[in-house]
Amino acid sequence: MNHRQDRIRQLHAVTKQRILILDGSWGVMFQRMGFEEEDFRGTRFTREKYPGQMKGNNDILSLTRPDCVTELHDAYFAAGADITETNTFSATTIAQSDYALDRKSVIDINYDSAKLARASADKWTEKEPDKPRFVAGSIGPLNKMLSMSSDVNNPGARDVTFDEVYQAYRDQIEALNKGGVHLYLIETITDTLNCKAAIKAIMDLESKGLEKLPIWISGTITDRSGRTLSGQTVEAFWYSVRHAKPFCIGFNCALGADLMRPHIDAISRIADTLVAAYPNAGLPNEMGEYDEKPSETSRKITQWAEDGMVNILGGCCGTTPDHIRAITKSVEGIRPRTPIQGLKSMRLAGLEPFELAN
Repeated sequence: MNHRQDRIRQLHAVTKQRILILDGSWGVMFQRMGFEEEDFRGTRFTREKYPGQMKGNNDILSLTRPDCVTELHDAYFAAGADITETNTFSATTIAQSDYALDRKSVIDINYDSAKLARASADKWTEKEPDKPRFVAGSIGPLNKMLSMSSDVNNPGARDVTFDEVYQAYRDQIEALNKGGVHLYLIETITDTLNCKAAIKAIMDLESKGLEKLPIWISGTITDRSGRTLSGQTVEAFWYSVRHAKPFCIGFNCALGADLMRPHIDAISRIADTLVAAYPNAGLPNEMGEYDEKPSETSRKITQWAEDGMVNILGGCCGTTPDHIRAITKSVEGIRPRTPIQGLKSMRLAGLEPFELAN
């Protein structure tokens, strides 16, 4: 019996019944735990072999402080989250090159993070069988982009190739799958071409026999322009990734709920799949910290639910278990959005959308 596929069927079923809740920020919670350099290093990442600073590499805590990672999964589930993310936002060989981590260590981060999240989800599902819990494998953005030049004087300059991005994501995806995640979450997408490399890696691995899992795609509108960092509008972004037939599409990060609302409204009007949103707790203050209280965040995004715009809600930067608890309570009993019927037209995109009606 494939227990993971049973849980995935539950996931599809429960999305028709209620709005699901994703967990909140990981970075702010790790900061509050006050980790020092040795917490990140543990016994495996010695200064002799890894001489650079390791502090701040939150993903590595899955190997060196798994107890604290589990504690955070449990805290978000206790607050009402249905879905938790793996602690792998930057767990690719490209992103981890900042810390000079070897490929095996990066693969271990993904596998162990998935195992930790899955163990917590299974524990809470057994404890509360009427509220099954799910694990989303976090596939975050890279610190290098395929769509934009790395040299202002050379439009064709790139620090990385498509094949390198593809391989980095392929390693991550395979490890997350084998670790037991229920779905993939390609998130905080600033560059759609990077996202396409991740999508291709998933599809290629599935063609080689890797177990098929749902795909959730979450872009990022970086400022008031209403575009991703690589220049696409909301509609163009959707048209660029809809071939993956995602389980869910949406946006996260960069903006608070006030500024994100029009973009969630726009995607909800055109997407023939589920829509998700997890904004920051407002905009950061002068010190880079987030001041928006749980009651404020929940009040703003509950309006999205009441207006029939969303299927999944959660929190990004600055949000805590208290934010997730407030959101959970505020959307209880509100019906989830009904996806629109698929449009029978040719839809293409560059920076802008193009639709050719039949």
